[in-house]
Amino acid sequence: MSEARTLDLRGLRCPLPVLRARKMLKGMESGEALVVLTTDPLAGLDIPAFLAEDGHKLVSVERTAWGHRFHVERGEGGQRS
Repeated sequence: MSEARTLDLRGLRCPLPVLRARKMLKGMESGEALVVLTTDPLAGLDIPAFLAEDGHKLVSVERTAWGHRFHVERGEGGQRS
């Protein structure tokens, strides 16, 4: 996996974390790594669901004192823009 980019979405509420993560991933190459930071409690459900739906790999998820840290690998699904 390549050097990870970080997308800090702390403070944003549903549906913004999913929309912003989707936009970032669309601009990345297949196999690139992304770390997504969130504070929205629903992101723990929404982010994994959207990643599976769009064909991306959830490498790991960590619960933190402030929310979640998702380690993602861009899949081949979706279109690069």
